[in-house]
Amino acid sequence: MPQKIITLTTRGQGLYEFTREVEAFVAEAGQEEGLLTLFVRHTSASLVIQENADPDVKRDLMEFFRRLVPPTTAPSMDWVVHRQEGPDDMPAHIKSALTQVSLSVPVADGRPMLGTWQGIYLFEHRDSPHRRQVVMHLS
Repeated sequence: MPQKIITLTTRGQGLYEFTREVEAFVAEAGQEEGLLTLFVRHTSASLVIQENADPDVKRDLMEFFRRLVPPTTAPSMDWVVHRQEGPDDMPAHIKSALTQVSLSVPVADGRPMLGTWQGIYLFEHRDSPHRRQVVMHLS
């Protein structure tokens, strides 16, 4: 069972596509069929499969999550207790809880079975740059 950990460097909040790294891992594994599991090893980032053709999709998703879970400096977030790591920390944990920290993608003919416009993204929820680890496991 092939497994690999990759590190993705972020520049702050945003969606960072890493579909090519996933495709390369599956190709290197040489396995025709299976199930690819992706897991991010952090509590303030998540993984999503999303459209990768129109950049407006990423912009709109970012705006939606900004409106849904604003920083703790917003009056609507007065109830938040966990504030030790800055105004973006607890909102990042909430966004991560609303999305996913793992994905499962079927593999056939030696390739992830993604749709035409689907890409795999690390969804960074913190304002500052981070180095995020993603485990890729093919079984």
